[in-house]
Amino acid sequence: MSDVELGSLEDLRALSVLLEERHITRAALRFDLSQSSMSRTLQRLRLRFGDELLVRAGNDYQLTPRAREMQSELAQILPRLENFVAGRGFDPSTATGVLRLIGTDYTTATLGPFLLPRLFHAAPGLEIRLNQRDHHSYNDLERGRADIAMSVLRPPGPLRWEQLFTDDLVCVVDRDNPVGERYSLVDYVAAGHVVITVVGDEQPVIERWLQNFGYNRTAAVRVSYFTSALAALPGTPLVATIPRRMAEVQTRADPQLRMVEAPEEFDAFPYGMIWHARLETDPAHRWLRDMIRQAAKEMTTRRP
Repeated sequence: MSDVELGSLEDLRALSVLLEERHITRAALRFDLSQSSMSRTLQRLRLRFGDELLVRAGNDYQLTPRAREMQSELAQILPRLENFVAGRGFDPSTATGVLRLIGTDYTTATLGPFLLPRLFHAAPGLEIRLNQRDHHSYNDLERGRADIAMSVLRPPGPLRWEQLFTDDLVCVVDRDNPVGERYSLVDYVAAGHVVITVVGDEQPVIERWLQNFGYNRTAAVRVSYFTSALAALPGTPLVATIPRRMAEVQTRADPQLRMVEAPEEFDAFPYGMIWHARLETDPAHRWLRDMIRQAAKEMTTRRP
């Protein structure tokens, strides 16, 4: 392929980042260019397409109608063009760069022991970053700031979701807590809770279930991580509600804690991975998804 055509592809990559970020400085940082170089690229793109593409609105920019159409098209055609130019696909053994995953410490504690060794052995040159899930996670996937997110929540399009395994919720309490082998729904609601702020200030799955039955629970402590919730329990009458796979590991390791069955009204839940549709056929991303699937399959057949 000629230099002109390769240069055009590079411009399309820059355009995709500009339209996602809607900010020249942020786009320049992502594309590893100076701000002035990205500004010149934007001017060149405006001339090429005969459209302003980005129109200033305060400190950011808004997309023109033409730019919105182009953004949708780029999400579909750019990965195919990049694959066509690369030709040979993806070789993890020589790959460098960063894999950006979104999850929680539950992800690290359960899937991590099976996924991380696979990634490190297959692709020793890659850096793996696992960032905490928050309200911006879907936006990070859409804007290319993350590769895959792990979640129980199914996203809206154009994000894709695939189930990896199922889990259910259990309660963890201090070993001397007088509660029996299972909480009734009434006793559960009456207890003081350590709430893990998975998204915002809540554990959305639990809050939605309780609301379906007309209940709310009382938060005595709010923490950001499942492991922090467990650390808050010894010596208190509080209860933390966490996925069983993690509770089994943690209660075996800490004799101050014991596991109690959650109210029988609580259902099992699916846990899956989320990615953007534009990466569906990308060789590197297909490899990553397959590695995650293999790790999940191994995890469900044995414990670390």
